Amino acid sequence: MFIRIGFDIAYSFPHPTELIMMLYTHPSRASFLMTPERLTSDPAMHIEDFVDIYGNRCARAFCPGGRLHLRNDAIVVDSGSPDIVNPDARQHPIRELPPETLLYLLGSRYCEIEELSDVAWDLFGQGPTGWRRVQSICDWVHSHVTFAHESARCDRTAHDTFQDQRGVCRDYTHLAITFCRCMGIPARYATGYLGDIEVPVVPPMDFSAWFEVFLEGQWYTFDARNNQPRIGRVLMARGRDAADAALTTSFGRHRLEKFEIWTHEVSHREVLQAIRG
Repeated sequence: MFIRIGFDIAYSFPHPTELIMMLYTHPSRASFLMTPERLTSDPAMHIEDFVDIYGNRCARAFCPGGRLHLRNDAIVVDSGSPDIVNPDARQHPIRELPPETLLYLLGSRYCEIEELSDVAWDLFGQGPTGWRRVQSICDWVHSHVTFAHESARCDRTAHDTFQDQRGVCRDYTHLAITFCRCMGIPARYATGYLGDIEVPVVPPMDFSAWFEVFLEGQWYTFDARNNQPRIGRVLMARGRDAADAALTTSFGRHRLEKFEIWTHEVSHREVLQAIRG
């Protein structure tokens, strides 16, 4: 299937401001792009691309101040298959884990394993391991946290979410990641596009957060917010938590004035029209 992805975002900056942006699809999805991404700005800025330590495609730019309009649009090909489910995937003893996964066992800005370790072991220490343990974590987070878009906060941590039992997709994700790390399962944060393919959509459209765990020698996708395999995830960035995968970071004051996201299935005819035009 073909999925159109993109955004139309506007900010207002009272002063000249430096920016770091993660507004591209992840390099692992580059070969699936049917049309190139076109990150444009109004007013025009020099945008310098780079790849960060987590393998994310990023950009930096200097905004002279005033209103800044950012837009991107592309079409990506997708298998049309839901997230992989492997209930028999084994949990590795920590001594067997590849060294590059160990970072994702440690505490991070939004994932305080020290504060939640005892809670995690009380809840999940006597249950199954591996895939079924991660699914138990997702089930618990999904059923105990209430989605509340109006309560979104940029400083809410996993421990805050555990106490508040409210949040948005990144909060569900941080809490599930923290529980997994407490149980010795490497878990990393992921963000990107996730539309309403074969599920009812809840407007307004937004970027989504989920997580990946290392089991049976590979990374698998889990989603504590939706808690079901989904079709059409388009990865943009990964990291230890949302601090490593912030889609925009401004080094100065700003106000968000427009935020429109799209991700929806398109026909082969629409793909051909986009390629030609």
